Amino acid sequence: MLRNILIILIFFSCTSSFAEQRFFLMLKNNKVNVRYGPSFEYPIKFIYKKKYLPLKVIDKKENFRRVIDHKKNSGWIHVSQLKKSNSLVVTEKKIMFQKSSSFSKPLVWVDVGRLLIIKKCEKNWCKVQTEKYKGWVETTNLWGAY
Repeated sequence: MLRNILIILIFFSCTSSFAEQRFFLMLKNNKVNVRYGPSFEYPIKFIYKKKYLPLKVIDKKENFRRVIDHKKNSGWIHVSQLKKSNSLVVTEKKIMFQKSSSFSKPLVWVDVGRLLIIKKCEKNWCKVQTEKYKGWVETTNLWGAY
């Protein structure tokens, strides 16, 4: 009896659903096709033209990942077009600071939709880079992995 219970527990712990394991990836190239389904046979739904854009993986099938972006667009992308994410998208206008404190020198306003590349993160702050600016932003109202 105890053996049967143990086997059942092991089975259910090993078969956790993919939905519980969501994570972020980012685009590897400047032009990436998003498809209606998980194969090259499906038509192209739309094309992303933003290298490093972070996307949340919500499903997988063989070599395709179903992703969703910060604007709730979704579709299927081949894994060869994706890589581990180190980027963020600003979802609410914020200030980039010189140090990881809201009392430090403000550097620049960061607009909604701006792509940020993560250099490192500490507690509720991430050191990021966008074009010619480097600084710290609070991790609230950001889309992506941190």
